[in-house]
Amino acid sequence: MIRPILIAILFITLAPAALAQEVYIYVLGVAQDGGYPQAGCYKPECTRGWDDIDRRIFPTSLALIDEDNRLKYLFEATPAMPDQLADLQEIAPDGQYIFNGLFLTHAHIGHYAGLVHFGREVMGARSVPVYAMPRMTEFLSTNGPWDQLVSLQNIGLRPLENARAVELAGGIRVTPFLVPHRDEYSETVGFRIDGPNRSAVFIPDIDKWSDWAADIREVIRSVDYALLDATFYADGELPNRDMSQIRHPYVTESMALFADMTEEEKSKIIFIHMNHTNPLLNPRSDEYDDVTDEGFQVASQGMRLRL
Repeated sequence: MIRPILIAILFITLAPAALAQEVYIYVLGVAQDGGYPQAGCYKPECTRGWDDIDRRIFPTSLALIDEDNRLKYLFEATPAMPDQLADLQEIAPDGQYIFNGLFLTHAHIGHYAGLVHFGREVMGARSVPVYAMPRMTEFLSTNGPWDQLVSLQNIGLRPLENARAVELAGGIRVTPFLVPHRDEYSETVGFRIDGPNRSAVFIPDIDKWSDWAADIREVIRSVDYALLDATFYADGELPNRDMSQIRHPYVTESMALFADMTEEEKSKIIFIHMNHTNPLLNPRSDEYDDVTDEGFQVASQGMRLRL
């Protein structure tokens, strides 16, 4: 017979392991800024999305969930923020988790336009921490309607510096780094996210890999997950457009660049931020099979990456 005191000792010994908490990235969207289907697109590749709401895909956004400290963060404020906040509510409900910050990469609509929902016309939020680089901070502070969010203290701007880490609770670090891109209103950054056990890099928008001073292959080798720009699958994807003027790295170019990497290194690569024309949005496409057969991953809504 096991005595009650021994039972109590066993429970105390086993409880911490049973109650172990996680830090993880939760993918809230994988499409390019306009989502899928995109406004004004009524071609066959978009019709599936208009006809079936379950096929619709939100613009690229990540949540960072810290179960131990009951905190949650967002990366990007997309036009689909209402839906994405609702999805986030399912896994990290308000009241149980504090929304402790939002990190912005740059001033293109799919990455910051969702900030309007924090305003008095909708949520009437109070001092949501918004982490942004200097030009992005200036843009939000001096242009309407964003400056009203600042003046009414719906958001509180938190300055970022290139290559300088933001220390979050639980030893989590978020480090912005500049990348080349169309910078009409702000600079553009990617983020390195370091958790207790693993790390990730998030680069949803960048010009060609060759335009960047860093070697993307070495960046990939330095982390456990690499969520990389996959806006277009290949040249010719946009009819009647000179795609040489659109400096995103095609998925085909990226696969060629990464061809000599090891299987383990390839498995770290997760393609994300796909235009509505990109066949990778369809997991039944030949292109999707080609990518996964080569050992790469394609991001999907609801994907979890443990940190």
